[in-house]
Amino acid sequence: MILVLRALGVGDLVTAVPALRALRVAYPGRELALAAPAWLAPLVDLVGGVDRLVDTAGLDGPAWPGPAPQVAVNLHGRGPQSHRLLAAARPGRLLAFANTDAGFVDGPPWAADEHEVDRWCGLLSWYDIPADRTDLALRRPEAPRLPTGATVLHPGGKIPAKRWPAERFAALARALTDRGHRVLLTGSADERALAAGVADAAGLPPTAVLAGRTDLGALAALVANARLVVSGDTGVAHLATGYGTASVVLFGPVPPAHWGPPPDRPRHRVLWAGAGGWRRWGGVGSHPTLAALRLDEVLAAVDEVERVVRVSGAIAA
Repeated sequence: MILVLRALGVGDLVTAVPALRALRVAYPGRELALAAPAWLAPLVDLVGGVDRLVDTAGLDGPAWPGPAPQVAVNLHGRGPQSHRLLAAARPGRLLAFANTDAGFVDGPPWAADEHEVDRWCGLLSWYDIPADRTDLALRRPEAPRLPTGATVLHPGGKIPAKRWPAERFAALARALTDRGHRVLLTGSADERALAAGVADAAGLPPTAVLAGRTDLGALAALVANARLVVSGDTGVAHLATGYGTASVVLFGPVPPAHWGPPPDRPRHRVLWAGAGGWRRWGGVGSHPTLAALRLDEVLAAVDEVERVVRVSGAIAA
């Protein structure tokens, strides 16, 4: 049995898809167990290749309650805590980055300035397991009662500093509605008030607010069948990448070179005002690299990705 640790969130899981699929190919006859939070189950099903989901929220508890795995793979972090958690499962072999604090020196060195997808593909490559960094596509879920062709705006995000100002999301929602978009606002239950405030300021009806009203599977279906997604650097942006849905992703303070969509995919446009360098910031609200992004820049990016979609559709026809 192969045990893989990735006890994080939506974007973390999606960026690990190429590595998970590489492990599936490398160990075709063995059970592949993923240690991750149970609420990710709908998305794990859309990744494919995972035989078992072991509910693991963070690094505070045992990652594996069963017999010792033949191989344990740390796709969670650099260690030492994640290394120790997997070592406690008594694997026959551990695949991980080198970490002297954890007493593990067999893996490659950790590089801080690296894209998250490349990080885990590179780890497996060190162990002679080839991984295709472009293999990011997710299975398309069924969505019998969800809107299709909507424009999804996601004003929230787990980290407040990575949120574009709410008043600009409202202005964007008004502008896109005037252009004929059907705008829907998504988010977690904790972000429902934020989404409702954006909708109210934009003159949208309460029915446009889906924050807190969709589970992860429904959110994936909504994004998969959307016209456009505009969000910050958060999980919804990675879902748009996985489904090839046109998207505009607003970055700050973390540079898109670490977490952004593949730069060779023109359906996804990244905006970031921190190209001249970024540093730690102790303020509240939107980070300055996000607050610097103007509404007209976002609308121009929307025009760009929609033009790409029209051209590609015409070529396909």
